Amino acid sequence: MKFSNKIYAVAIAALLATGCRKLDLAPTDTFSDLTFWGVNENVNNALNNNYSLLYNSDLYFYNEALSDNAYSNTGDYNVIPAGLYTPSLSKFRNDWSYYYSTIKSCNLFLEGVDQNKSLPAATIERMKAEVRFIRAFAHFNLTKWYGDVPLVDRNISPEEAQQIPRSPKDAVVKFIVDELTAVAAILPSKNGYDAGDQGRITNAAAVALQARVLLYQGNRMAEVVTLCEQLMNNPNTYGSYSLAPSYSGLFNDPTLNKTNPETILALQYALPTRTWNQFWDFAPRSVGGRVSSMAPLQSLVDNYIMLNGKSINESGSGYDENNPYANRDPRLTATVVYDGYRWTGNGITKTIYIKPGSDPDRSALDEYSLTGQGTKTGYYWRKYYDPAALANFVSGNNLHLIRFAEVLLMYAEAKQALGQMDAGVWDKTIRALRARAGFTDAAALNYPGNTNMTNIIRQERRTELAMENLRTDDIRRWKIAEVVLNGWARGARFGSPSVDNGYIRVQDRKFDPAKNYLWPIPASELNLNNKLQQNPGY
Repeated sequence: MKFSNKIYAVAIAALLATGCRKLDLAPTDTFSDLTFWGVNENVNNALNNNYSLLYNSDLYFYNEALSDNAYSNTGDYNVIPAGLYTPSLSKFRNDWSYYYSTIKSCNLFLEGVDQNKSLPAATIERMKAEVRFIRAFAHFNLTKWYGDVPLVDRNISPEEAQQIPRSPKDAVVKFIVDELTAVAAILPSKNGYDAGDQGRITNAAAVALQARVLLYQGNRMAEVVTLCEQLMNNPNTYGSYSLAPSYSGLFNDPTLNKTNPETILALQYALPTRTWNQFWDFAPRSVGGRVSSMAPLQSLVDNYIMLNGKSINESGSGYDENNPYANRDPRLTATVVYDGYRWTGNGITKTIYIKPGSDPDRSALDEYSLTGQGTKTGYYWRKYYDPAALANFVSGNNLHLIRFAEVLLMYAEAKQALGQMDAGVWDKTIRALRARAGFTDAAALNYPGNTNMTNIIRQERRTELAMENLRTDDIRRWKIAEVVLNGWARGARFGSPSVDNGYIRVQDRKFDPAKNYLWPIPASELNLNNKLQQNPGY
């Protein structure tokens, strides 16, 4: 969107609004609480600042390493899956602070913006709805990680912040859902924004996030179905959404990434003013990567089905462990770089050699090595490669937060949970996703009946949404984390045949279901606020 050039600049609103005391008379040489909000530019800057706090690229990518999709050897993202952490871990403190700083900034905006008397009332109401969405999203992220958390629905003083107790998770979820319902009735559709504001939060984003929140509760699937059907069947109200023509292009093509019928909400970027460059540490080194700080795991690679629709361990799949990447779901090649991968882009066409001793080039930059700077799993990432990136993979491509594909997957999951999955639902959802991915075999496209349907939908969701910041949520809400995050996380088959059939042992992971489904309340917060109580087991 055009306004992405603006949101990088400002924390002005929060700084000015918190830095000035209430005065009987407004000073004439600087902004105060009495004058700041009267300036339209200040209001727009404050709104854009809140957009910049919605989420960030580090969280978006590296939270994947907390799942069975990826491994990171970087700091807390290495420590948490190994189960070697305490409530003092910096990630718990930093994430808590990040979300509550976002909520604080939103509440400052909502408290002050009505002082503006020059913007149209409808514009102010729309802006407030955008900010309420961001505040609801922050509360959602808090409660999914920490459970019961302080619900902060107004601007509070530092003294109040040190005395506020945790609200029950159900109360926080109710607040989130009520807020999203309210703002969906205020926000325009994507067609209701001017060209310069395309990419702002829409009514469709509010409905889709509400569906996600309710899906995560596990017991409100009928409501999820209703919300998804609203988005699927009412283009005049919410805008017309559909699957983009190219799966890989959504992430890699600079034009399709930003202009497509599928994106419902994305983190907005624009070269050269607002960028991200995590891919520098995801890419093969021979094409410009620096050091592999997060890499796909074998578990993710094994999830991709064969072109005939069968999982690799199913009878008749045709899977060959000695030629493991042949005849697989095309989304594997769009997501993961494997040994023998044919890399193209930005004037480069080359084979990526990852198996030790296989690279004809003696530098062997991409080969797996336990002690080198390359991949520790035998794989690199391809998804979100930007061929138009600047040096060091500095990218202006958007990061998708909610796609129409996720709406289809939520719909399929909810219909299955309600016992309502049938060929009609299948064709709208799983078949549509597979056809877009490039499947042509009728056995992969046609409705297979409801045998093992829950696992089929979960497998499809993992494939479609890999590296989009959702897998960790999924394994936690499905309560399968103690299965998939205990024991050895494995990489490619480059190890000794006598150990794990040759698959690299990357990390011995530990997940205690008695406590690890919730993160600990940061120790620093407990020290500041004696009304907070620690989660069980910590």
